[in-house]
Amino acid sequence: MTRPRPQAAPLAERLEALGHKVVLCPVLGIEPLGDEPIDLDGYDWVVVTSANGADELARRRRGPLPRVAAIGPGTAEALAGHGIDADLVPLVSTQEGLAAEMPRPPGRVLVAAAEDARRHLVEALDADFVPLYRTIPIRPERPPDGDLVVLASASAARAFAALDRDLPAVSIGPATTRAAEEAGLTVVREAEQHDLDGLVAAVERAAG
Repeated sequence: MTRPRPQAAPLAERLEALGHKVVLCPVLGIEPLGDEPIDLDGYDWVVVTSANGADELARRRRGPLPRVAAIGPGTAEALAGHGIDADLVPLVSTQEGLAAEMPRPPGRVLVAAAEDARRHLVEALDADFVPLYRTIPIRPERPPDGDLVVLASASAARAFAALDRDLPAVSIGPATTRAAEEAGLTVVREAEQHDLDGLVAAVERAAG
């Protein structure tokens, strides 16, 4: 598993309960981008695309909270942990899926995400963008062996590919699959549902 350690536990516990041996190999660190308040006054929507983004937005937000869109159940859960209820969680947990379910016209929208996040939502919604954090590749001294590697983001796919480990990969969704394949990895399963449940199901199918 390649997720940062604070986020690895829920997936690791689910997989271990199904009899899999899970080895944690974080390939990314998270670096917040400053402490300046993020003023939400005047926005109709704020769009959050990750659990890390939810944590940072909750820490730095100021002003009245507009309607909130979360890219998936995991992000919505992270927001709820800060007392923020998501008004919209799309059926398909991708930027394209979220953009398709946003009202038209959406009004004034702020996309709060990682520094290197894709800009599809920004372009589709004519939104403002605020970078909340950046991901930092981590190179472990001894990357562990395994039968599968689980990739939950495009940045994790690129960071794992840099380790030159020839392991079949399970991907959380199309953007991650695309990044993995462009980096030379072989994706054997892509989660049909782009969240924790989907990843668990995809690992089960790949390992079966």
